[in-house]
Amino acid sequence: MRKIAMSTLAQLPQHIQLPKTAADLQQAQRLFHGRGHAYADLQHVTIDWLPPVALITLFAPEPLAAVEILADYLLPRLADCKSVQLQHRYLLSGPIDIIRGETINRLVVQEDHLLFNIHLGQTRNTGLFLDMRNGRRWAQEQSANKRVLNLFAYTCGFSVAAIAGNARSVLNVDMSSTALSVGRENHRLNKQTLDRVRFEKLDIFKSFSRFKKRGPFDLLICDPPTLQKGSVDIAKDYPKILRRLDQFMAPDATLLLCLNAPELSRNYLLKLVAELAPKYTYTEEIKPPEVYREAQAKGLKILCFEASQ
Repeated sequence: MRKIAMSTLAQLPQHIQLPKTAADLQQAQRLFHGRGHAYADLQHVTIDWLPPVALITLFAPEPLAAVEILADYLLPRLADCKSVQLQHRYLLSGPIDIIRGETINRLVVQEDHLLFNIHLGQTRNTGLFLDMRNGRRWAQEQSANKRVLNLFAYTCGFSVAAIAGNARSVLNVDMSSTALSVGRENHRLNKQTLDRVRFEKLDIFKSFSRFKKRGPFDLLICDPPTLQKGSVDIAKDYPKILRRLDQFMAPDATLLLCLNAPELSRNYLLKLVAELAPKYTYTEEIKPPEVYREAQAKGLKILCFEASQ
């Protein structure tokens, strides 16, 4: 793998979006997003603030000395920062090193007024996708008195937001029992009772008849991974969901459809819905937080649709 020159990270501090207020400092957030190719030679770097941890993630190797300089820049500028950690995402397991401060593996972070469990060093992902923050806000605003189906629920961030928005019920579906267990804890963390929430470990593509029995649902949230070997290839599998919507969605349902495949554009999803679920009309696109700058339109797409009467 190509090594980036040591001077590459030296230009990064001028692009970091540090929290501006004490209240903002308490919020989990991305501070720098190079993956959108908006910054020359920095497409392999992201920085997240997960109070009290600053997490630098590399998708290509960098000299340790350059990372240490970056850590020393971040420490005094993030009040109460207790740990600067480095994740090597170019390695299969995505291992994490402690660059400065304490070893912190588990923590609770705040997003708006909601709380989420974060696990560092156990899996490649932390347990909360920060680019979906505005999507969770939307879900909270749209969920009042609705029956919500949350597909590819992961750790149930959308479910927590929906219940906070007074959803009538939420069904969380995912292939990972571990992720769903974290989802249960996220609900409990927010003092949300589970009487309106279900968690089911299912293969979504073999469970449409079960959704029909559980439904109909008023709001579908579908946030699939791009590719999971042996279970999901979203370019092939999204159509399987869309062509069956009438089996388990209410006549006046709303859809929140997410696409995180760099090679697939928003037009792919728009055309797919028009072809396979023509009763649904596109209403709006939810953009990720501003820090997620994109130069090639290959980042997260979040599109909303409503059924036509």
